[in-house]
This record gives sequence, C-alpha cells and structure tokens, in this order.
Amino acid sequence: MSKQVLITGANGRVGTALVEYIDNIERDYKLRLADLDIIEDRGIRIDVTDFSSCKTACDGIDTIIHLAGVASADSPFEKVLPINIVGTYNIFQAASETGVKRVIYASSAQAIEGYPLDVQVRTDMPPRPKNLYGVSKAYGEALAAYYAYQLDIEAVAIRIGAFQYQHEWDRLNSRDMSAWAEPEDICSLIVNSIDADLSGTPFIIAHGISDNRFKRLDLSDTKKL
Repeated sequence: MSKQVLITGANGRVGTALVEYIDNIERDYKLRLADLDIIEDRGIRIDVTDFSSCKTACDGIDTIIHLAGVASADSPFEKVLPINIVGTYNIFQAASETGVKRVIYASSAQAIEGYPLDVQVRTDMPPRPKNLYGVSKAYGEALAAYYAYQLDIEAVAIRIGAFQYQHEWDRLNSRDMSAWAEPEDICSLIVNSIDADLSGTPFIIAHGISDNRFKRLDLSDTKKL
C-alpha cells in the first residue's frame, strides 16, 4: 500500500524541489501537496494558522513533511508568531488527532546561529538562535520532541542550511558556504527521513547541509538516516 505523504508549503523553494525529486525516484508514496495556493491535481489549500484546515489536510496521512513557514531570518515576531509558532503547533496537534505516524519538521540552521562561527555544532548541543526566526525554529524542535516523547508521534527535525543551487553560489558568504545545503542533498535527506527506522529513537535532529569542506554543523547523526 502506498505511503500517504502530506507536504505543507509545497509551493515554496524547498517544497518545489522536493516534489520534483520525489517524482523522479522510485518510491511508493502518494503525495498530498498543501499550500495557500492549490497545486495541480494533487493539491489542497491549507492555512496553517487555521486548525480545522490543518486537521482536514492531515486526515488519512501517514507522514507529514512540514515545510510551511516564514523563512526570512530578519522576520519580526509578529510575522513568525502566526505561521512558525501557532502554525507548527496546529500541524503537530492535527497530526496527533488524526493518527499521523511521523512528522518531518523543517527546522533551520538559524536555530543554532548564535554559536561562534568557528564552532562546529553537534545535535546534542542546545539551540542558540541569533534572531527571532531562529527562536521560532528552536520552538518547533521542542514541540517535535514533546509530541514524540509524550504523544507517540515519530519526529525528525531537519536544520536546513543555506539551500542554494550551485549556480547561485555568488550569493553566499563564507558563513553560508560552511552551511551550504545542495538541494538534492536535502531532498534525499527528507526522503530518507520518511523511510528511516526510528525504533527506540522517536525524535531525531538531523543537520541539513552538504558535506562541505568546513561544516558549520556536524553530520554524524545525519549520516545515520
């Protein structure tokens, strides 16, 4: 039987790349693509700030890939509050109420950006955000841990780095290059997170960057997926 997979924020930069990636690999997934704007025949409209909208989208789903969110590091609190904070809660709570087995949460390297640049961050180090966007992503990680350990939903939080194609490298500074996340690498990591055996480890943080020469984030745990 096909695995029923909901992708929120499917119209976004990561979502668009992920849908194209999945469409070109051999996986028995049935995708439900959710965004504020409906996407072709597989799409439904979702407003993550509306709990009933989230619950409808989650019905009959096995795995959620939660990409929807405000993605700018400069976002003020009033921008991240309804979508990144309330919206992420709505998705996890809707998942709990509809029997979803696993949620893959798109966190960000901004959740640890407060560490000095010469420190390679491990997944067992506490979050240290440098901006309110990073705070919202650290909150999402804590929420994922709560639902995993208290409410039996398997959860993977992926701290996505500088998601850029190689032809966009001229936009990256040295810090960005240390956290560069080639889109195909991130899509592969997300797919691995859908299928990984999480027995005994209901919550995992994975670092979503490529195998760069200097890595802002340690990849030891990521390579286990």
